[in-house]
Amino acid sequence: MALPERITRAVSTTSFRVAAITVAAYLAFAGLVVGVLLWQTNRVLTSQVLTTLDGEAQQLRAEAQSGGTAALVRAVETRSTSGAPGLYYLGDAEGRKLAGNLSRLPPEIASNPSGGVFRYSPDIVSAKEQLAVAIPVNVGSGLQLIVGRDVEEQRRFASEMGTVYFLALGFLTLGGLVAGMAISRVALRRIETINAAARSIMAGDMARRIVVSGSGDEYDAMATNLNAMLERIDALMSGLREVSDNIAHDLKTPLTRLRNSAEAALRETGETAYREGLEHTIEKADELIKTFNSLLLVARLEAGALEGNAETFDVGRVVCDVAELYEPVAEERGMDFKVDVDTGLWVTGNRQLIVQAVVNLIENAIKYSGKAEARDDAEIAIDLRDHDKNVEIIVADNGPGIAAEDRERVLKRFVRLEKSRTEPGTGLGLSLVQAVARLHGGAVRLEDNCPGLRVVLTLPKHADDR
Repeated sequence: MALPERITRAVSTTSFRVAAITVAAYLAFAGLVVGVLLWQTNRVLTSQVLTTLDGEAQQLRAEAQSGGTAALVRAVETRSTSGAPGLYYLGDAEGRKLAGNLSRLPPEIASNPSGGVFRYSPDIVSAKEQLAVAIPVNVGSGLQLIVGRDVEEQRRFASEMGTVYFLALGFLTLGGLVAGMAISRVALRRIETINAAARSIMAGDMARRIVVSGSGDEYDAMATNLNAMLERIDALMSGLREVSDNIAHDLKTPLTRLRNSAEAALRETGETAYREGLEHTIEKADELIKTFNSLLLVARLEAGALEGNAETFDVGRVVCDVAELYEPVAEERGMDFKVDVDTGLWVTGNRQLIVQAVVNLIENAIKYSGKAEARDDAEIAIDLRDHDKNVEIIVADNGPGIAAEDRERVLKRFVRLEKSRTEPGTGLGLSLVQAVARLHGGAVRLEDNCPGLRVVLTLPKHADDR
């Protein structure tokens, strides 16, 4: 990128605009302060000069009153030749000069009874004029007396002070603009890094992430949040691909069986055969509809579509009711069914969804704990634990369990381990439980029951019970 283009881009950034506005506001304030300082400096210097002149005027007036005109002339001559910085002019009523180091009565002072500023030439040869301040002094007898001071040095000092102030403002302006340019360049580089990563991701590189510099500034915070968002999007897309693959794989068999049932019914003759074939077809179609309904429910739960249907209820009572419903099923299969649940623990959420989650956990435990004819020590334990802010619903069995490396995977939709392929099911049970937990701000974890599997469903307690 050419240098003019880089400068143009840097100047057009928000960082540069903010820096420029800040510098402009600072300069306006600094200019006001400088103006006040210059005015105050000039006022103080003028006040000092006037105070000195008033003091000398009083002294010369006292000389005139005590010694007359001759004493006043001597006093003015003495002050004029002593090398002091004072300026004096004493003239008579006809305008003749009697004493002083000024060659003439300044017309600016003669026409102004309160005194003022005038210019005079201290060197007759060069005729270079300097600035002075003088006041008239009333000494009576028709005499004209003015007392003044050369203020050229003060004027030069004030001018130099103003020059220094304005040069400082100029350097501050230049420094502020350069600093703004540098800041905007740094910000532009960081933003360009983010834009480059975004363009790469839009081009299809979903593994690309935004670089975090480690400085902990707002750009790092934004990059961290964007990376987390990209991870979530990547996980959702991976889940979508996996669900699509699983749907194609797991629903192909029941659809094939459905078609085979219909073909077999067509090959048979007689009303009874047709009826049995249709009933069998409807049964398999109901299983497919149930699978799609479960899949739709999981999708709605993960999208948070059912958050509005919330109520506060006793979760212990709900678990007891579900356990009481499945206890005969477990006993029929020869299983030891243990329930250790206390009531009085309240949660806020969708009662039907939490009931469905508990049902799924108990059905899985019954399904995979083994049949009565295969083993006589199968058992299922249901427990409810009260923690500080959460309630844990625990369903444990002593079946084959799930290997540690597969526990995270089985919580996904349509995932079924090879050893469970022979059992009826869709692979949506645990994914629905996890979706219900996430919807309520809880979690699901799978643990080793030694032997068997221990599933812990965590739900946040009602606010008043925490």
